[in-house]
Amino acid sequence: MTDAVTTESVTLHVYCRLTVNVTDPRALVDHAVADLRKADIDWAAEEDDLASAVAELRADLAAALGSVVDVGRMVEGLPGVAARGGLCWAEPGPPRDIVLRAR
Repeated sequence: MTDAVTTESVTLHVYCRLTVNVTDPRALVDHAVADLRKADIDWAAEEDDLASAVAELRADLAAALGSVVDVGRMVEGLPGVAARGGLCWAEPGPPRDIVLRAR
């Protein structure tokens, strides 16, 4: 068996599914809108504007949740680990079985 510890940086992928119950949709959407308003976004360079982006969040609870989930916090405080990015989204309805295969 080989030793998994190395002195070189290694990129790993973490796959997960989290099921949440939104007990206060208005509070969630208000939080997502507040985060959007605080974000450093150059709206002139975007296809839409702040008002339409806010309207989209208010119209789609799953989009609002996906916009505020911070996947980087999963590894926050772990020594020797730094989040480099990720993908997070939310969908209503029953869970889908998604199989991702390593390339």
